Amino acid sequence: MTVPEPIPQPAARRKRTTERRAEIVRAAARIFADQGYAQVGMRDIADAIGVRGASLYHHFRSKEEILYAICLTVTREPVEENLPLLDAAGTPAERLAELVRAHVRHLLRRRTEYLVGLHERAALTPEHRAEIDGHVRHYHRRVRDVLAAGMRGGELRETDPTLAALGLLDMLNGVSGWIRGESDADADAVVAAHTALLFDGLRIR
Repeated sequence: MTVPEPIPQPAARRKRTTERRAEIVRAAARIFADQGYAQVGMRDIADAIGVRGASLYHHFRSKEEILYAICLTVTREPVEENLPLLDAAGTPAERLAELVRAHVRHLLRRRTEYLVGLHERAALTPEHRAEIDGHVRHYHRRVRDVLAAGMRGGELRETDPTLAALGLLDMLNGVSGWIRGESDADADAVVAAHTALLFDGLRIR
């Protein structure tokens, strides 16, 4: 007698759906980075991950929706994963140093997505673009506020905290254009170099 397979529980189905969506996002990011967003269709993405077009449309209704998901991995995800470090114990400079470390490690893990988000964000719908830009602005504001606290407390040299935050984040995000390694040692080397460059210029001697 054939034993029927157990019906998947909702939690298990959600987990599989989440994992499948993440797989599609990673594959699409690689294709967009290699060929350009405008040159790629849904069929190309489906072929790359070995699924039927109908299966792909079950997870994402359009190519733009996939691009939106890619952009969320490098905007909303850092807000959720990195910004809590700014609320931890320690001085402003210590908390910012932890953020730098987490930011570089996240960028190393999501390098392709960062590049796609940088070059293809203009293809998002106005609604999606507004949400992505909102995450970017929120991240910048939190970094700016901690820099300002360090300046008020005399730990960091006084300068324009808004410009300092923009410069810090531009420097960190620029790593995505040239870093090639994927190991902890690669991340540690970048973190050490950037922390020295950033805080030697900001710290009061």
